[in-house]
Amino acid sequence: MAKTIDYYFSPNSPWSYLGHDRLAIFARKHRAKIDLKPVDYAQIFPVTGGLPVAKRAPARQQYRLVELARWRDQNHLQLNTEPKFFPYDPGLASLLLVAANDDLGETLAMLIASAIYKGCWVQERDMADPEELYGIIKSQGLDTSELLARASSDENRARYQALTDEALARGVFGAPTYFYNDEMFWGQDRLDFLDQALAD
Repeated sequence: MAKTIDYYFSPNSPWSYLGHDRLAIFARKHRAKIDLKPVDYAQIFPVTGGLPVAKRAPARQQYRLVELARWRDQNHLQLNTEPKFFPYDPGLASLLLVAANDDLGETLAMLIASAIYKGCWVQERDMADPEELYGIIKSQGLDTSELLARASSDENRARYQALTDEALARGVFGAPTYFYNDEMFWGQDRLDFLDQALAD
């Protein structure tokens, strides 16, 4: 039976970006499928006790920057801890990734997600801007107008809401969150535990 990892995330989450490549590596290692599930944390946080970065206590905000730098260096990634366009509204990028995963499959969806993460956290691009997302789609050799039309459809918006409702029902409260065999792993710093679970 094929192994499947459910991957709940937001495209504007630096922690999701930090874990993205390692998740892909572990999935390949264990021949597991990744089911990308972008969800709306603006709905999830109020229900689960989370706060957007700007509303957190100053000490928490400052330490977050320290931890981002540590994990960036640990994972040998590029990451600006205070990018020009953060926070941005991840709604359109999330809808795009919902459509990409459902219509184009895991491989292209993972590539598009990676490019969106890097757009914000490395390249100082506004990933809420449709023109910037056009560029992301074109960089993967895809039809920009067709994919964005699918992303903005009522059917796709309903799918995004359904994924958010699903995440809440499963107890998701932060990004990224991974599930394997109904076991939850919250945070990119739990990926080693996911690796172990996939090996069993």
